[in-house]
Amino acid sequence: MSNPASAFGTIIQIGDILVSEDVVMEYFSCNYDECKGICCIEGDAGAPVDESELPRIEREYARYSPGMRACGREAIDANGFFEIDRDGDIVTTLVPGSGVCAYANFLDNGGCICAMQACGCTKPISCSLYPIRVTRLTGGGKALNVHHWDICKGAFIKGRAEGTRVYQFLKEPLIQAFGKDFWEALDAAARHLVEDSAQ
Repeated sequence: MSNPASAFGTIIQIGDILVSEDVVMEYFSCNYDECKGICCIEGDAGAPVDESELPRIEREYARYSPGMRACGREAIDANGFFEIDRDGDIVTTLVPGSGVCAYANFLDNGGCICAMQACGCTKPISCSLYPIRVTRLTGGGKALNVHHWDICKGAFIKGRAEGTRVYQFLKEPLIQAFGKDFWEALDAAARHLVEDSAQ
């Protein structure tokens, strides 16, 4: 269902999940050829990690750690598999003194890739869902919003050129995170919202 437009735009509510208008109206298509995975090496904190993901990240470490850089493994040895950021949230460990995720590795072409993903393991869902950020609400609900970051400017431009909206580009991660029923409800609500905006 959709809630009426407000100062924050239209909010789509599916169960206990609130989805901002930007998720269905903004265009986005990752442009790796341009950014080369810079989101893995920029920022003042690591990527958000759900507490439920921590056992898997630790359990699969022996499998993906050979694909990490030595400084990344040293960061994990020194600081553990996660850190707590200034907002009190669980995030991936960073290489000390930098914005580089400990789990990142660099390719010969200068690009960056997650060592977990490179070996077939599952990277944190927040990475797969980007540019959607998930916020936990009081009472157990969640809010989905689009995070606008200058380094992804090319992805927003590419998405508009392709006619691909954020929620469409992220179909598989959204199903992974919230289930097929959620995706189908979101898709139906999004189509309705897009049609209304075109009138």
